[in-house]
Amino acid sequence: MLTTCSRRTETMEAVRATVEKIRNLEVKGARNVAIAALEVLKLVAKETNAKNRKAFLDELSEAKNMLFVSRPTEPLMRNAVRFVLNTVEGSEKKKVTDLSEIVTFGSQKFMKKLEASQERIAEIGAKRILDGMVVFTHCHSSTVTYLLKKAKENGRTFEVICTETRPVFQGRITANELLDLGIKTTFIVDSAARSFMKADIAIVGADALTSEGNIVNKIGTATIALVAREARVPFYVVSELLKFDSATLWGEYEGIEERSRDEVWKEAPEKLVVRNPAFEVVKREFIHGIICEEGIIPPQLVTEVVRQKYPWVLN
Repeated sequence: MLTTCSRRTETMEAVRATVEKIRNLEVKGARNVAIAALEVLKLVAKETNAKNRKAFLDELSEAKNMLFVSRPTEPLMRNAVRFVLNTVEGSEKKKVTDLSEIVTFGSQKFMKKLEASQERIAEIGAKRILDGMVVFTHCHSSTVTYLLKKAKENGRTFEVICTETRPVFQGRITANELLDLGIKTTFIVDSAARSFMKADIAIVGADALTSEGNIVNKIGTATIALVAREARVPFYVVSELLKFDSATLWGEYEGIEERSRDEVWKEAPEKLVVRNPAFEVVKREFIHGIICEEGIIPPQLVTEVVRQKYPWVLN
């Protein structure tokens, strides 16, 4: 029979395993990372041997702290975890069994918000895809793919140009998904973006929204935005408002993850400096609009719209 201490050790090992999967990109994509975090929180709550409310909240807090340092550019995951912990802490329940059920309830409630947001974004964004259009996209965003799926279901005929997105090639995921949907897709190397910016619209996802109206997304996105502006192609960002990073409101910069040099060149000369930032900032002046669950908004209004829709995110 497991002791209280050994049971807690096992559940925290499960949290560590999830953290490693996120770091190693075994779990990737903001939505999938958030789901993985919520699943392991539910496991911690279910398997707890905490005897009182304080001990239970301490366990959740420990799990939260571990998840928060998994990758720096994951505000959706952080907001998901915060939402669940806020739900638990806001409850007056004392019994651990009741609190455990609240974790499950909070996780399910957040996922319903996320699913509803994706559906609404797709409905709004699909209207911008017209017959005969060429759509340019970068990296992989499940929300972008869902938007394009919705446009096709609405009877639109269009094609997509997508980049490979080195060094981990997330663009291949996008290409495969689009082909499965029956959408004509052209796959290009990242450096060919300017040559192929013969598009009608550029649409990308976002890993983070900041208080200044800038966005953080996969490295290479700023180049796409710059090229789109030169070619007079409207550049849209598709994102749930739940990706807003409240820390930027209080002066913090969104963290930019620097990944292993081996992803770029496994057998690079030892003295060679190899840089591998996973993300970069796209300034708001390059963004035609942010397609979110509240409509298509100018990036300058993102903080106010988040304040109205999800006030708890700003706390």
